[in-house]
Amino acid sequence: MDKTAFFQKFVAFTTAVHEVTYEITKDAKSDNLTPVQYSILEYLAVSQPVTLSQISDCQHMSMPNTSRELKKLSEKNLCEKFEVAEDRRKQYIRLSKEGQAMMNEAFKRIEGRFLQRIKGASEDDLDEIDHALDVLLSKVFHTGK
Repeated sequence: MDKTAFFQKFVAFTTAVHEVTYEITKDAKSDNLTPVQYSILEYLAVSQPVTLSQISDCQHMSMPNTSRELKKLSEKNLCEKFEVAEDRRKQYIRLSKEGQAMMNEAFKRIEGRFLQRIKGASEDDLDEIDHALDVLLSKVFHTGK
């Protein structure tokens, strides 16, 4: 296998993922959120509970900037910090009830757009896509969790 061509295909794939992600998520966020704040909430929705450093790493932000954005989200009652009994030094962040409701609504809109994109796919196509996603998640996009 030509590894360079294989890598180029991967680059094209990840670029397409970003384009489609933008397309199906545009206008999904509340108007009173910045794109960075929405991105943090989206990460929380799929990975919570998480630490400040995990958010910082995932969002490619400095710790002070991440902390500042979390404070704003907390003031909007969209996320909350909590301590774990085993290690009181460690604080975790999760969505609040309001934040969870907001993200559920956003994901409903995104799901509708996703279903629209795949509406012409046959059952066999959907099975192949499902399998391909499983392989990609386990072999390429695994995060060590």
